[in-house]
Amino acid sequence: MQLQVINSPFNQEQAELLNRLLPTLTESQKIWLSGYLAAAQPAIQAVSALGTLEAHVAEVPTANAGPTVSKEVTILYGSQTGNAQKLAGKAGKTLEAQGFQVTVSSMSDFKPNNLKKVQNLLIVASTHGEGEPPDNALSFHEFLYGKRAPKLDDLRFSVLSLGDSSYEFFCQTGKDFDQRLEQLGGTRLYPRVDCDLDFEEPASKWIEGVLGSLSEAKGESVALATAAATQAQATESVYSRTNPFHAEVLENLNLNGRGSNKETRHLEISLEGSGLTYEPGDSLGIYPQNDPDLVDQLLEETKWNPEEAVTVNKEGDVRPLREALLSHFEITVLTKPFLEQAAKLSGNEALRELTLPENKEKLKEYAAGRDVLDLIRDFGPWNASAPEFVSILRKLPPRLYSIASSLSANPDEVHLTIGAVRYDAHGRERKGVCSILCAERLQPGDTLPIYIQRSHFRLPENPSTPIIMVGPGTGVAPFRAFMQEREEAGAEGKSWMFFGDQHFVTDFLYQTEWQKWLKDGVLTKMDVAFSRDTAEKVYVQHRMLEHSKELFAWLQEGAAFYVCGDKQHMARDVHNALLEIIEKEGGVSREEAEAYLADMKKQKRYQRDVY
Repeated sequence: MQLQVINSPFNQEQAELLNRLLPTLTESQKIWLSGYLAAAQPAIQAVSALGTLEAHVAEVPTANAGPTVSKEVTILYGSQTGNAQKLAGKAGKTLEAQGFQVTVSSMSDFKPNNLKKVQNLLIVASTHGEGEPPDNALSFHEFLYGKRAPKLDDLRFSVLSLGDSSYEFFCQTGKDFDQRLEQLGGTRLYPRVDCDLDFEEPASKWIEGVLGSLSEAKGESVALATAAATQAQATESVYSRTNPFHAEVLENLNLNGRGSNKETRHLEISLEGSGLTYEPGDSLGIYPQNDPDLVDQLLEETKWNPEEAVTVNKEGDVRPLREALLSHFEITVLTKPFLEQAAKLSGNEALRELTLPENKEKLKEYAAGRDVLDLIRDFGPWNASAPEFVSILRKLPPRLYSIASSLSANPDEVHLTIGAVRYDAHGRERKGVCSILCAERLQPGDTLPIYIQRSHFRLPENPSTPIIMVGPGTGVAPFRAFMQEREEAGAEGKSWMFFGDQHFVTDFLYQTEWQKWLKDGVLTKMDVAFSRDTAEKVYVQHRMLEHSKELFAWLQEGAAFYVCGDKQHMARDVHNALLEIIEKEGGVSREEAEAYLADMKKQKRYQRDVY
C-alpha cells in the first residue's frame, strides 16, 4: 500500500518531503519512527498526534486486499508466578487500544472445545520445573495432546514462551504448544519467541510483532499499531519490574531460636510513597546484589581492573566492572547457553569439548552447583577482556518471595519470610544470592529495589468458604497473610493450618501469632509436624493422612485447599496424600480421585504456590 500526505497541516515543502519519504520506508523504519515520536512526548499525546496524522494520510490499497480478517483475538496464559499472566494482560490492552476485541483467559478457565471457534490465538506460557506446564496450563496441555483435540486449519496463532535457561528443558511448555498447534493445522501469524529470565524486551518485541501481523492483515498501518502499544504500556503503574521502588527496610529479624539448624529472616519493608498495593497471595520481587566476597575473588582470579568501564545493558549504560558484577550480572549460575559462549570466547579446547552435543550429560553435571569463579579457575587462563566476558553474562534476575502480610492489616508495609541458603559444593561454601544478602548484610534503614508480582494464589471470594492451608517452613508466608486478611475482614469461614519444620522449640515460625489466632477463633484448627523431634520423621502429609476423614469432609463442604513451599518433594507428597484421602474416604478409584482434584483446580479450590 502507498501512503501520501494530503490536506495536511504541513507547509508545501514539508508535505513534499513527507510524500517523498513515506513510500520509501520499510515496516521496521515505520515502527522505529512511531516509537521515536511516541517517546518524544507523553504516550497518549503521541498517539493522538499520530491519529491526527493518519486522518491526513490517504491509504491507497493494493489490488488484492485478501480475505476479511477477524478482529477477535483470544489470549490464553499458563502462569505459575504471574509473569505470563501479566504479559498476557499487557498484550490484551495493546490490542484493545488498536480496536481488536480481546479475550484474555487463564488456560484453566478456557473451555477447550471452544478452540475450534477461535481464529486468532495468542499463547503466553511459562515452563515450570523440568519442562512441565504450570498448574493452570495442565488441563489445556493434556487436551491439545489428547484424542479430542480438533483440527485447527482456520487458526492463526503465535506463542510467547517464558523460561529459565539454567534448566535443561528451557521454554519447553511454549515449544510444546507451538509445535502442537502447527500439527493440528494452525498457521503462525508471528514466530514463537522464547524468553529467558530477562524477558521484558523480547516480550515487548513479540507483542509489537503480533500486533504488526494482525494490523497488516487488516490493511492498517503498522506504525500506528506500534504507537498503540506504546500507549498501552504507558498506562502501567510507575513502579514495576522494570522500574523497581527503592524501599526502606524497617525490621530484619531471625525467626529461629538459638541452636536451630536454620536461619529464617522476617523482613518488614516500607511501601510509603510508592503507591504500590498487593493482595494476600501476591509475591514481592527483589533485585539483590551479589556477594562482595565472591566478586572480589573473581576479580583477583582474573586480574581485571575493578574500575574498568563495562557496558551493563542494551541501552549502552556504562559502570565500573566491580559495580557491574555486584549489581547487574548473574555470576552464581552456569547455564548451557553461557557455557557455549564462554567456550568460544576462551578458546579452551577442554571447555569446547564439554559443550559438544554428545557431552550433554557431562555439561549438565559440571554446571550443577558451580559458578563463574569455578569456570574461570577450571578453564583458565582467559585471554578475554573484562568487557568481552561480561557481554556474555546474563542479567542478574530478581528473586520472588511470597508476601507474608496483609496490606489492610499493615498499611504501607510488606513482610517477607526468607530462609537463608548455605551449602557446600565442589569444595567451596555456596550462598543464596538474595537470602544471604538479607541474612548477613541488610540492616534496618537500608533500601531494597522491589516490585509487586501479581499471583493467581487467592483467597476464596466468599469469606464463608472453608480453607485448608499446607505450608511447612517458609511456605507458611502466604498463610500468615491469609490469616491477617481474614482477621481484618471478620471472615467467618473455617480455617485449618498444617505447618511443619525440624524442631518445635526452635523452628515454629510465627508461633505466638498462630496460637493467638487459634485462641481468638480466627483459625479453627492447626496441626504441626516437627520431623526431627521424633525417632521417625513426621511431615505435613502424614498429619493430613491422620485426619483423612475430617479433611475429606471439609473438601465435601466446598473447602479450598492451598499448598505453598518446596515443589520437588513436599508439594508432590502432599498431592499424593490428598489423592489417597479422596480415594479412601470417598470410596473411589485413583482415576476418579484425580478427576476430583482436577475439578477442584477448575473451581480454583486447589491452588499451589510452589518453587
